[in-house]
Amino acid sequence: MPERHSIVGRAWGEPLPAGRVGARLRVALSGSPSARWSLDLSARLTNELTGEPAIGHLRLNDIVQGGEIVLEGVEEPEAPNLACALRRAVETTNEACKERRRGTGNMPRGRASAIAQQCPVDGGP
Repeated sequence: MPERHSIVGRAWGEPLPAGRVGARLRVALSGSPSARWSLDLSARLTNELTGEPAIGHLRLNDIVQGGEIVLEGVEEPEAPNLACALRRAVETTNEACKERRRGTGNMPRGRASAIAQQCPVDGGP
């Protein structure tokens, strides 16, 4: 079954330490995503935000923490655009995970395993 997550609820904000710019936003997810899904989401959100004028302080590495998306450095003018970009990034990440599960290999997994079994490598001389 493909991995699928959704945003469940509104974002809430927290102040960052003195000297930092923007706020920390937390957005609850429907579960705790895998590392692969999390990395994919981060890349897709980066693509969604490319060219946006006010994202200079936003940190997009390691944004999934447990069952939350955590964005640091969110400034007030970028918040409305960020919401739309985040929803699109979650949906495209889910679609990509569904496509990956279908498999795009050149042969079925069982056939590849049968080929491997014909090559008895045991680490010996």
